[in-house]
Amino acid sequence: MSHKIEQLMTREVETVTPDATVQEAAGFMLRADTGSIPVCHGGTVVGMITDRDIAVRGVALGRGPDCTVEELMSRDVVCARAGDDTEAVARKMSEAQVRRLPVLDDADRLVGMISLGDLSREAEPETATTALEGVSSDGGAHEG
Repeated sequence: MSHKIEQLMTREVETVTPDATVQEAAGFMLRADTGSIPVCHGGTVVGMITDRDIAVRGVALGRGPDCTVEELMSRDVVCARAGDDTEAVARKMSEAQVRRLPVLDDADRLVGMISLGDLSREAEPETATTALEGVSSDGGAHEG
């Protein structure tokens, strides 16, 4: 039996603004023990910043810790909806090759995050397997 994402998602989500520094974003990641954080402007998700964006993209572009999140964030963010079922979200994760997705309400406001770990605790093991198959492939938009 498939569950709705809102039953499994994490509701307390650390976010950063586009004008925050990547050093601030890295600090949030360290405290939250995560590799990606949604970038929000007025409650709306405008991007994702990952540890990989900071470490790889930032270094490749010669950016320091004081550059803004907006300079390094991914803008094409795959999101889930609070009412989506777990199977649909597992497919989204697999196709986008990501481990975490922001969860939006009907007004496009961030209401949580859903992770591969959240799906793996769900009753149907094949749901997490579907997501993991895509995530295990190389590359990915906003992994973490």
